[in-house]
Amino acid sequence: MTTTQPNSTAGQSPLASKRLRRIMGKTIADYQLLASGDHLMVAISGGKDSYTLLELLAQLRARAPIEFRLTAVHLDQVQPGYDGAPLRRWLERSGIPFEILREDTYSTVIDVTPAGKAFCAACSRLRRGVLYTNAERLGCNKIALGHHRDDALETLLLNLFYTGKLQAMPAKYTTDDQRFEVIRPLIECAETDIIEHANWASYPILPCNLCGSQDGLRREQMRGLIETLEADNPHVRASMLNAIRNVRPTHLLDRKLSDYRDSTAAQAGDAGLITLRLPR
Repeated sequence: MTTTQPNSTAGQSPLASKRLRRIMGKTIADYQLLASGDHLMVAISGGKDSYTLLELLAQLRARAPIEFRLTAVHLDQVQPGYDGAPLRRWLERSGIPFEILREDTYSTVIDVTPAGKAFCAACSRLRRGVLYTNAERLGCNKIALGHHRDDALETLLLNLFYTGKLQAMPAKYTTDDQRFEVIRPLIECAETDIIEHANWASYPILPCNLCGSQDGLRREQMRGLIETLEADNPHVRASMLNAIRNVRPTHLLDRKLSDYRDSTAAQAGDAGLITLRLPR
């Protein structure tokens, strides 16, 4: 299989590209994201993350000990000023099977989003519905998304500050209707590495005129907060990622975890440890 090549003047791929391949491979192995016979729909937005995901998966497929299929799917949402020709040309050169769908979700997002609110939630929900419908038509059992480490950390803070939940982004989950498994192979990869790799590869980035048209989005605020913390601790992103890998249910206040706490306390008692049972 062939994949699109970066500019001939770019030379050997940067260390960032090698880190991405290594970390993505480890994530796939650790969370068992791929199995022999899988058919992945790779959602391609035209942004740096999804280009990187598709190309790295294609490279992995060429050398993996298991066989799996890739189909790239891009959704033209009929946004004003949209031009998908550069993406189409890139996909044609890549040799990766692809489809470009056209559905006017843009108008619906504009209609249903209250004035002053972010478009992202409605846009994501509608786009997801289109992808699910076409994944079934194409015979795909998994849908691969390009979310990376920084997306997960920003989502963690958004949920903490605005929805009252300790929740980030899992490496994989099964859709509510049990039809598909959604996977995020880049979820432990740094956005800075993706930016460096994408610049080297010269991907034809398509601008998003929907989300990019809004100022003061909460996600941008979360990114700014992390950058502020990073000025004091340059390893804060790595530490936050380790935190969502290293959960301590016994030290949270979710009452649904009481059975877990009781079981853990009993095990500690069996081990000869002194435990203190607090009233609920």
